[in-house]
Order: sequence, then structure tokens, then C-alpha cells
Amino acid sequence: MPPRDFFARTAPEVAPELLGCLLTARSREGSVTIRITEVEAYAGARDPASHAYRGRTARNAVMFGPPGHAYVYFIYGMHYAVNTVCMPEGTGEGVLIRAGEVVDGLVLARARRVASRVDADLARGPGRLATALGLTRELDGSDLCAPRGPLTLELGKPVDGALIRSGPRVGVSRAADVPWRFHVHGDPTVSPYRRAKPAKTAS
Repeated sequence: MPPRDFFARTAPEVAPELLGCLLTARSREGSVTIRITEVEAYAGARDPASHAYRGRTARNAVMFGPPGHAYVYFIYGMHYAVNTVCMPEGTGEGVLIRAGEVVDGLVLARARRVASRVDADLARGPGRLATALGLTRELDGSDLCAPRGPLTLELGKPVDGALIRSGPRVGVSRAADVPWRFHVHGDPTVSPYRRAKPAKTAS
């Protein structure tokens, strides 16, 4: 497990170093491990695209807690997503885990993601990733640094810096051009970039 200090930095600093790390979810069904290939940083009160931009709420409370925990939330009324909490307590920064490669628990991930025609699609996007891992709100607040916890993160083989690319985040209408999406160039599990449609304003 990484030391908690690994997460006690700004989200844009932590984000590229999460590439290649291993995220494991454990349940009664078994465990699934994903090698992270795509992430996005969100910088709390200084980032209008962040869930924590307007302050602490019941939904995002974990974001303002100690670093190294998981913020799991339901989005678009469709699926779950997971962030790693960054910075000291009270700050509200985090990194969205957008995509990865299933490296353990493939049979279970396939059973959860029956719509995926190829294994590269099992965790290709934050909703698919959460489904493959079996994430629910019950895992919100999980300590990623606790050995054998229900949701943990381990440092994997470092990604060659020459393969790390950055660019605008996916599907955000505010601060859309901030280059805080990081991914492993050429990896088939990375999700496609889609720019959000501009929000409609009242005429």
C-alpha cells in the first residue's frame, strides 16, 4: 500500500502517479483488481468542475476527510464512480479513476459487465470501472491504505513517463480546458475523449 503521504498532495500532482497503480475491490463474490490507465484531477474550491467546489455536503463529505480514502458516488442516475481523496483534511481535492485494465478477477468482472464484447471494454470509463469492481455507496469512505480492506490501492509498475499524456477532462462544462486528464498513451482500455456540450443559457 502507498503511504498516506502519497495522497496528501494536490490532486494534479497525485493523478499521473496513479497510472499503473492497482485498485482492488473485495466482496463475498470475490475480488477484482484493475490496473489504472486513465484518471482526472479535481481541485476542490479552486476548481468549478469539482464536486467539492461549493463546499461540504452530505454527499461529498468524504472528499473533505483524511487523504487516502475513497469517495464513491452515484452519478447521472445511472452508475457509480470512485475518486481517491487528496490533500490534508478539510480541502476537498480528489482524483477520479476513469479507466483501467482488469488484471485479476476477470471471470467476475465479465459476469458484472456482460455487455462488454472485449475485455478492454470491461473498465473503459468510470461507470464501467465501478461496475466491474462491484462498487456501491457502501464503499464510500473506504481506506485505500488499509491492507485487505474492501477497497484498496497498491503501487504497481511505474508507467514510462514518455507514455503519459494529459489533456482536457471528459464531459465537464466548467473549466473544460484544464489539462488534468492523464492517461497511458496507446492503451486500449483508455476511454475516448468527449467534450461536454455547452450549457444552455436563458434567453
